Amino acid sequence: MSFPVKAVVFDWAGTMIDFGCMAPVRALVDVFEEEGMSLSVEEARRDMGKAKIDHLRAIFGNAAVAVRWQTLKGRHASEADINRIYRKLVPAMRAAATDTAQLIPGAVEVVEELRKLGVKIGSGTGYTREMMADILPRVAAQGYAPDVVVCAGETPSGRPAPLMAWKALIELDAWPAQACIKVDDAPVGIEEGKLAGCWTVGLSASGNGVGLDRESFNALSPDARRAKIAPAEKLLRDAGADFVIEDISQFLPVLHQIAERIAKP
Repeated sequence: MSFPVKAVVFDWAGTMIDFGCMAPVRALVDVFEEEGMSLSVEEARRDMGKAKIDHLRAIFGNAAVAVRWQTLKGRHASEADINRIYRKLVPAMRAAATDTAQLIPGAVEVVEELRKLGVKIGSGTGYTREMMADILPRVAAQGYAPDVVVCAGETPSGRPAPLMAWKALIELDAWPAQACIKVDDAPVGIEEGKLAGCWTVGLSASGNGVGLDRESFNALSPDARRAKIAPAEKLLRDAGADFVIEDISQFLPVLHQIAERIAKP
């Protein structure tokens, strides 16, 4: 008998690689610094998960950022400004993302179990294909090579639209969507999965919500960890996550719970 879950579509940074989703923050802060303007970590993280051009637009939609830009440049940020900064961001993102392209512990074991169960593996990311170019071979050498990779800009609309998830499922020939799972650390990715009709699993500790690298996170006391995780978990649940776990190492029991629910008549 075939396994009830047909496919799992994983996000990348903060989900399968780059514990804490550090690369985009580093790249964004650096690029704004080149413009002579500070961007806080909180401002960089606020709209994480979107395609990076949409992420930049959202950053400039922040009133505090807009005021600082106008004070510095003497004018409102235009679409031309955003596109110019984006052109700088692409190589900065590629370098930062490659530096942090380490699989999160537990990812390989999850992939191996999915292969044994015959579950297809897809992925989607707010990174463009160019940003992913160096990541894919590096991560493959560590044991993770999804069947499908959908990148920002490869669908007419990015997250929270469901199109990236749908594109992955179409290329995987995995259906119905109700027999598939979307796994993401960002609320916008959970929204994507819900709109696509998939089960959704949010990751509270390894992603943007907590925003600490693995070493820093592990150095926290148990109480401090809970204090960091709780608001991240709430954001994921508010976005509609069916399940919330701390990181990918805790995914397999949830996979089997979802399979049992799908299998119920």
